[in-house]
Amino acid sequence: MIALGAFDQGAAMGTINLFLCGDVMTGRGVDQLFATANAPTLQDGSIGSALDYVKLAERKTGPIARPVNHAYIWGDALEEFALRRPAVRIVSLGTAITTSGDTWPGRRVHHRMHPANTACLRTAGIDCAVLANNHVLDWGYAGLRDTLAALGAAGIQTAGAGRDAREAARPAILPLPSAGRLLVFAFTMENAGTPQPWRATTRRAGVNLLSDLSPSSVHRTARQIAQFKRPGDLVLASLHSGVDWGFDLGPGEQDFAHQLIDEAGVDVIHGHASHHAKGIELHAGKLILYGCGDFVNDYEGIGGQEAFGAHLALMYFLTLDTDHGRLTDLQLVPLRRRHFQLRHAHEIDCCWLSEVLNREDLRFGTRLTRSNRDEFRVLGHNPAAAGQAAGQSP
Repeated sequence: MIALGAFDQGAAMGTINLFLCGDVMTGRGVDQLFATANAPTLQDGSIGSALDYVKLAERKTGPIARPVNHAYIWGDALEEFALRRPAVRIVSLGTAITTSGDTWPGRRVHHRMHPANTACLRTAGIDCAVLANNHVLDWGYAGLRDTLAALGAAGIQTAGAGRDAREAARPAILPLPSAGRLLVFAFTMENAGTPQPWRATTRRAGVNLLSDLSPSSVHRTARQIAQFKRPGDLVLASLHSGVDWGFDLGPGEQDFAHQLIDEAGVDVIHGHASHHAKGIELHAGKLILYGCGDFVNDYEGIGGQEAFGAHLALMYFLTLDTDHGRLTDLQLVPLRRRHFQLRHAHEIDCCWLSEVLNREDLRFGTRLTRSNRDEFRVLGHNPAAAGQAAGQSP
């Protein structure tokens, strides 16, 4: 293994290991693989059936034997979980869990998974499903209620959506094996395709919608965190914002991330919305993931985004100093999606990821190195490079 001398590891009394990933989109075509599935009828523009996503994938890579069990979609990721045994596993869940047929008016894309298939999340040991995103209300308020009920029955905590604004803003509170807790706050933005009417209010269910990336939003977030944070707690801010494709950061995105750490007391920023992995930064020793990329989806047969490595996924295993929330280790495991299942990435994919992510991380002063065939380590932090990047227009 590579020594991570650039990280501050010396003063830690203890550490905690976490797993993060981007969007887990187990609806639509993925849902159709299981023995119990929703009716496949969709209103997705030119695609009228969720089974069409399965057929597109089969046309590209061959037949998929169906039905599959609930462990199937995770593939080699289950082996990584067993090997690394993270204390907490957090995903961004990009689907409603419902049998509701009441689609949100005007929406052209609708993701839903049958409640019986919530078992696929339990199979992977998921502790927290972040719901602040642009799909959780695809099937209306009934779909959101069903989603919250299904996850609650499965013992999976949620953040970022609720029956009113108070519940949507409340963090998931996850006990840590040592003393203290991990507080997971979740937000989404209109620039990620989340409709403004989805904002939760005092009288209406919905998502925790962040209006902008202004200092006033930072201050509001800081007050929100302060209501729940106790000595010994760590804070993770999960943010669904930005465009689907593209490596550049949006205006104000980096400054906002820095202010969440400096002023709001956030220890980890868990960014998602982009369908591919984006840059990684360390700020004041705290981890910023600007975009984790999709983890599970049904896009396998859809071409056109090969330049972004659309078939690849990353597992993020991070170790934090429990005293201060600083990052002490970050390991990335590259996977590829084939037959709607996660498998270890090929050598050519690992080389491509290394080249692309190192190119993107250069402006943040971080870099990836291969520690073995199926694992990257994130090394170093060059304050001068990061400061230079912060002064550039993204």
